[in-house]
Amino acid sequence: MSTTTGRTIGRPPGPVRRELRPTAKVLPEHARAHNRSLVLGHLFHAGPSSRADIARSTGLTRVTVSDLVADLLADGLVGDLGVRTEGRVGKPATLVGLRSADHHVVVLDLTDDETVRGAVMTLEGQVVARDHVPTAGATGAAAVALVEELGRRLVAAATAPVLGVGIASPGVVDDAGRVLEAPNRGWYDVPLASRLTAVLGAPVHVANDADTRALGEYTFGGADANAMVVTVGQGVGAGMLVDGALVRGRGHAAGEIGHVTVIDADTPGEAPLPCACGRAGCLETVLSAPALRRRTSGASAQGADEALAAAGRTLGRTLAPVVSALNLAEVLLSGPVDLLDGPLRAAATTTLRERTIPAVGHDLGVRMAALDEDAALAGACVLVLSGRLGIT
Repeated sequence: MSTTTGRTIGRPPGPVRRELRPTAKVLPEHARAHNRSLVLGHLFHAGPSSRADIARSTGLTRVTVSDLVADLLADGLVGDLGVRTEGRVGKPATLVGLRSADHHVVVLDLTDDETVRGAVMTLEGQVVARDHVPTAGATGAAAVALVEELGRRLVAAATAPVLGVGIASPGVVDDAGRVLEAPNRGWYDVPLASRLTAVLGAPVHVANDADTRALGEYTFGGADANAMVVTVGQGVGAGMLVDGALVRGRGHAAGEIGHVTVIDADTPGEAPLPCACGRAGCLETVLSAPALRRRTSGASAQGADEALAAAGRTLGRTLAPVVSALNLAEVLLSGPVDLLDGPLRAAATTTLRERTIPAVGHDLGVRMAALDEDAALAGACVLVLSGRLGIT
């Protein structure tokens, strides 16, 4: 097993590690759990703090904060860091901090068409170990078995208690971690979270891979609060943030742009190709990594650039109504840099600006994702932080 020690996910300049806007009402019976998550969230985003700092930030009383911190100290999630060193009037404050290195999170990215990738991370996204398994074209039950195998290896590689397992999966995934449909994996109604929880002996959280990339880019990568992350791999998907909240949709299928029909019998110079979903002419048949490589294979440099630019224009036409409807600030492309960051990105940018009003498109950014191949892993870590600790 290959391991990488002590590498922290790269962070570009700008605001990072921000909170997602809460979307659910907190019920009275959940008050303590909610307050606990407020304390943990403050320590995650602000770093070591005194109990008074936490009370001021969260709006909780000092008595409540002291009670919650005592519980968190007993649970081993928070550590006592001693007295604050800088000089202040009055009694020196004692600092507490999140014991991020003393707990591990196992994360898996199922996006790639050739490899299932995974890592062991600290609670702050520092990579402790990496591993991967080739897919060899596996689908259905065989693909699930590969995920189980890699999950076992990563749990075994953790050198601290595993808080949970986060998985970025292609396809439509519901709140319970059930993959409702992922045509490229041959998965339909697969209870991935519950199955792997039983196999790995740790709570498993599963979400759509594009959604997890959006979470990773927003939490660790400095993405705007109104952004779309377009994931290009074996398939094509998108994760969207509006005012800092992840858009899921009525049937958990928001962002499934890969199966929008973009080519039909009337499209000049193009014939609709069959898609894994059973239809023809979907965006996935034009923009997925295998599709782009087929279009550029054997072509001259100029021919390859023209093929990529054509795919970029198709992407721009597809996204323009969505960007306009949501008034997004930026579009991030996540996938093979050699295919996306060049003529394709440039053509997509031009097309988007041409097809939207100036108020929407004049300063719209189209860029490569900051976290690159680690975006889905970072987002999967956020899934566990949210699901297990209430940290957003």
